Amino acid sequence: MVEFLKKAMDWVLEKEQEAAKKCHVNPADIEKQIEILEQKRAQLRKKFEEEDAEFGHVLSRLSLIKANAMKCETK
Repeated sequence: MVEFLKKAMDWVLEKEQEAAKKCHVNPADIEKQIEILEQKRAQLRKKFEEEDAEFGHVLSRLSLIKANAMKCETK
């Protein structure tokens, strides 16, 4: 499904590019699309960074737990 959407988006962008070459595209409309995508991208980055930090926290705790558990095995 993702591959289909990617191909569809590429097709739409190709048509937009062809229209732009023929001066049938309003640059202000494209600028609005760019702004929207940049905002969405920033939101995704922020979400990723937050989730990545949470995973890092959990991994650190698990490493500490593992280290403690390994001490028990050597006794």
